[in-house]
Amino acid sequence: MSNFRIIPVIDILNSKAVHAIKGERSKYKPLESNLINSSEPIEIIKVLKKDFNFKEFYIADLDAIIKNRPNMDLLSEILKIPEINVIVDPGIKDKEDLLYYSKYKLKKLILGLETINNLEVVNDGLKILGEYKLIVSVDMFKGNLISKIKELKTQNPIKIVNTLKKFGVRELLLLDLFRVGQKIGGIPPIYLKIRKIFKGAVLVGGGIKDFRDVLNYYNNKFNGILIATALYDGSISMDKLKIFK
Repeated sequence: MSNFRIIPVIDILNSKAVHAIKGERSKYKPLESNLINSSEPIEIIKVLKKDFNFKEFYIADLDAIIKNRPNMDLLSEILKIPEINVIVDPGIKDKEDLLYYSKYKLKKLILGLETINNLEVVNDGLKILGEYKLIVSVDMFKGNLISKIKELKTQNPIKIVNTLKKFGVRELLLLDLFRVGQKIGGIPPIYLKIRKIFKGAVLVGGGIKDFRDVLNYYNNKFNGILIATALYDGSISMDKLKIFK
């Protein structure tokens, strides 16, 4: 089970870790956790690494995504923490953003359909970073694509996944913002359809309720989950997650 990845999420807003719910970013409040008495991202990462042996982290820089004010000093300090791998979503918009973040020693960079200006940015990302350093986030709300690209807004997620396959994308993140922070549970049918047609790696974020959900994603051949609420509030036992390490 060691190939199945359990990736803690740290959503950063106003340079603090926050509790994300349903994509309603104006309502996000500093993270309160049963595991860690802090909303400082660096402290959270250090505790999760030291006490629970997490080595891979997903960081959503909401200051960059919402305000175009990336937390570069904070990101630089996080990247100094030894023996961790960092995946970052900084709201990539264009080739210039790609070139900027390519200078950092990230495990992978997220290209979100929510933020990219056009699909050519995906091709640019593959050329600049390489196919194994890039994850395309299929951003949705209640199963509908979120994008500033006009022709994508009404497109079925299956269709865009087929397009991404043709581009040569090797890894996807399926992220439905409505499910975030709600512990809805279960696997949306559209996720199962995407898993069947996409031969690369597929990660999932949002809606994880309990350990049965984790096993369900594992048994359905997904490659890993991004987890926040059910991790930080203690809904999922750390002891049970050890089987995936």
